[in-house]
Amino acid sequence: MAKYLLLKHYRGAPASVNPEPMDQWTPEEISAHVQYMNDLAARLEKTGEYVDSQALSPEGTFVRYDGAGRPPVTDGPFAETKDVIAGWMVIDVDSYERALAVAGELSAAPGAGGKPIHEWLELRPFLGDHSATAE
Repeated sequence: MAKYLLLKHYRGAPASVNPEPMDQWTPEEISAHVQYMNDLAARLEKTGEYVDSQALSPEGTFVRYDGAGRPPVTDGPFAETKDVIAGWMVIDVDSYERALAVAGELSAAPGAGGKPIHEWLELRPFLGDHSATAE
């Protein structure tokens, strides 16, 4: 088994990827999107491939050590950026190919009008897990 992190990237552009920004979805469309992800997590839990997941708030803060003992803090990221990490899921699967299949299924979560949003996902193996890379 190899663990992977799936980072859910919400991109405000281009329109061909997310034709309708999430802040313009109806409450029903948002509920359907969340339900799809919960259903996928439940299926992965039954096969032993689900580890954890969480949605993230669009508000955040950048912090960097300044060498003087106090970290400078910068507001952001902001929703008007083209790319916001909206959430994550950790899976533990038998192969890289299976990780790709799960990522593809998660990318098909519905959005406005119930159509798949083809959301960008970043698939990253956990460091040190050499079995988790493409061959």
